[in-house]
Amino acid sequence: MIDFAASEKNFTIVIAVAAFIVFWAVWTAATWEPPIEGRLRALRTRRAKTRDDQRAASGKKTRATSLGLMRKVADRLNLLRGSAADQTTRKLRQAGFLSRDASVVYVFVKLALPLSLGFLMIVLTSITGLVDLPDDMIAPICIGAVLSGFVMPEVYIKNITNKRRDVLNTVLPEGLDLLTICVEAGLSIDAAFRRVSREMTSSMPELAAEFEMTAMELTYLPDRQQALENMADRSDSPAIAALVNALRQTEKYGTPLAGSLRILSSEFRQTRQSKAEEKGARMPALMTVPLMVFILPTLITVLIAPALMSAFALT
Repeated sequence: MIDFAASEKNFTIVIAVAAFIVFWAVWTAATWEPPIEGRLRALRTRRAKTRDDQRAASGKKTRATSLGLMRKVADRLNLLRGSAADQTTRKLRQAGFLSRDASVVYVFVKLALPLSLGFLMIVLTSITGLVDLPDDMIAPICIGAVLSGFVMPEVYIKNITNKRRDVLNTVLPEGLDLLTICVEAGLSIDAAFRRVSREMTSSMPELAAEFEMTAMELTYLPDRQQALENMADRSDSPAIAALVNALRQTEKYGTPLAGSLRILSSEFRQTRQSKAEEKGARMPALMTVPLMVFILPTLITVLIAPALMSAFALT
């Protein structure tokens, strides 16, 4: 007697195997390419990678050559020696430029920019005549260009420093909250700084970089107090200075760190809220002049114009 159930099962297995073989054959035929095509594609990929590596190496070499030239000029003119060089490095660190070559680039730009602007104004006014000025105005304009070249790097660094200080003061309460959580979890202060900096890399990069630098200095410097003082000096922020004082007192007297951080976070958040309220309270006074100059004349014109048109029509 024929077992129809077993025959049906075997038939289903055969159909499944045949369907798999057909699918595999169709997929192989659709995706097959000659071996020469694969070799050419691999060759193009290798050439593109080699070209990118050469461009990257050339860019690094060009930057190194430029920095070498700037450093040679600065060393020849003794621009990176003495107390002025230390003040320049300190200003650049407060602006967020922590590279060793930042002072070299800044000094070179501060030296080359006035000469470049003065020469450009001489070319535009006296040589080519593209800028038509009276003869008695050419010399003051050129001198003004040279003076502006001296002032522009200072103004730029000061602007960057102020913006960075404002950002640090704004985001510090959230950073202190995370720091409090890490300290209460049992981490040391340097490990807490490193953990918080890793968590804040995308959301608060300025504070994350500051905490990361402080964590490294706390690990490698022999004097931990010096590491904290370096953080206060780099940030140039009263909020960071208050945090450093709290950390120094904790290191010296053994006071609870989590409670101090929680109090500082609350105070900084209240300070930020009061500043926001102060800016909002100044808005009516600031809007008075635009209202009187732009909106009020237009409103008066719209209200009086129909009456004036009617009066002229009656006359």
